[in-house]
Amino acid sequence: MTATIKDIARAANVSHMTVSRALNHSPLIKEETKRKILEIAEQLHYVPNVNAKSLVLQRSHTIGLFFTSMVQGTSSSFLAEAIRGVGQEVGVQYNLFLRGIDDFEDFSSIHRRRFDGILLMSQSERDDAFIRHVREQGIPLVVLNRNVGDPSIVNFVSNDREGAYALTRHLIDSGHTRIGLVEGIASYKSTQERKEGYLGAMTSAGLEVRKEWVVEGRYDVESGYLAMERLMALSLEERPTAVFCCNDDMAIGAMKAAAEAGLQIPSDLSIVGFDDIGFSHYTNPPLTTVQRPIEQLSRMGARKVLELIDEPSSGGELVLLDTRLVCRESVGAAESF
Repeated sequence: MTATIKDIARAANVSHMTVSRALNHSPLIKEETKRKILEIAEQLHYVPNVNAKSLVLQRSHTIGLFFTSMVQGTSSSFLAEAIRGVGQEVGVQYNLFLRGIDDFEDFSSIHRRRFDGILLMSQSERDDAFIRHVREQGIPLVVLNRNVGDPSIVNFVSNDREGAYALTRHLIDSGHTRIGLVEGIASYKSTQERKEGYLGAMTSAGLEVRKEWVVEGRYDVESGYLAMERLMALSLEERPTAVFCCNDDMAIGAMKAAAEAGLQIPSDLSIVGFDDIGFSHYTNPPLTTVQRPIEQLSRMGARKVLELIDEPSSGGELVLLDTRLVCRESVGAAESF
């Protein structure tokens, strides 16, 4: 009887996925392990399946890392963390292709011969057409950052709603009752989740949310600056004493606008952000924010897509990663106002 990959796996005490990698000379396996498996295969007189081998030879050794947009709503720090996380898992064994979905007029250039696997850092339901196309092409897919609500898709997401709730609660516990919100891009799921967390905390504390306290931004520094100008245009008695900006970039813009208006943070105004980018340590004062595990999320997604390349699966999963409140010096007690 002809030996199979499973026979080799049992003899080598490894998974059949590891055996497959060794037989196909994958760079993802240690040289020592590969030598051991090849020796056992030779001892068992293993004959490779020609059809399976031909499929392996068609691999492009390219993984796509796609974003909703690499220009709109994607900060440089978010982009860097995502690339770093994926790169740590992929290493030099695969080429990494980066692109925003909004760069494509159609998706005809995205097919199985070009990509062995795809990671999508998704922000918006507009990405669903891209997701359908990738799945129709039979390309292993992992969706990051947005819960797509499809149990057949592998999905890694940070719990932004919980993080926003904790951040708003921190402001409330500091004595603030007039808390403003600078939103991100309206169509982005992260914007919706963070707003829900803010509203949930305000409602549970019995606090009013006035419409003039909620200002739309675009996840960039300039929109945070302009949003803060709108909030400061309110009378002193009507304006918020604390402002939750839905990302750190907007919080940095808001801090600049407040400083130019002669306000001291946090003695005159408390400002918080979201994401915990590198610059949040170095603002004046250092920014209170929420840390999202973007690098960890990206690493986990990359690891999973590599698994799916070697062993395709029709099953999905949803993994929700916790956020963490990072308290620094941009929040003051409301009694000081």
